Amino acid sequence: MTPALDLLKKVRAEHRVHSYEHDPKAASYGLEAAEKLGLEPAQVFKTLLASSEKGELLVAVVPVVGSLDLKALAHAAGVKKVEMADPAAAQRSTGYLLGGISPLGQKKRLRTFIDKSAEGFATVFVSAGRRGLEVELAPGVLAEHTQAQFAAVGRV
Repeated sequence: MTPALDLLKKVRAEHRVHSYEHDPKAASYGLEAAEKLGLEPAQVFKTLLASSEKGELLVAVVPVVGSLDLKALAHAAGVKKVEMADPAAAQRSTGYLLGGISPLGQKKRLRTFIDKSAEGFATVFVSAGRRGLEVELAPGVLAEHTQAQFAAVGRV
């Protein structure tokens, strides 16, 4: 079990867990998950951390087929500028290893933004807190349990 799955179980949120054999040589953790689980890549989301000019860490959940639009995230968060967070700081803050960072069950509650495209799916897939482990849940359930807001922060 991971903190993400423990949280979902504790609050009795509807979700399904999917696992696959992670290949350490995979170039993209998210695309690997989509491929190995036979999923539409646009429905699989990666969790990225960015840092504002004031050092605030922000969580962005965007489709694995695209990238994070840093300007859009800064706008959504109401800050001047953001850059990708230092990987060590991301791991320290979330309690997860890179490639397995889940938006759920993080050590510290960070402001979270989910790309608006998630609202177009009945369910989305995000990391369950470990490489090779994904959790499927409704976008609204994800937003509720991460206290996230939907914003156009992804770019294809």
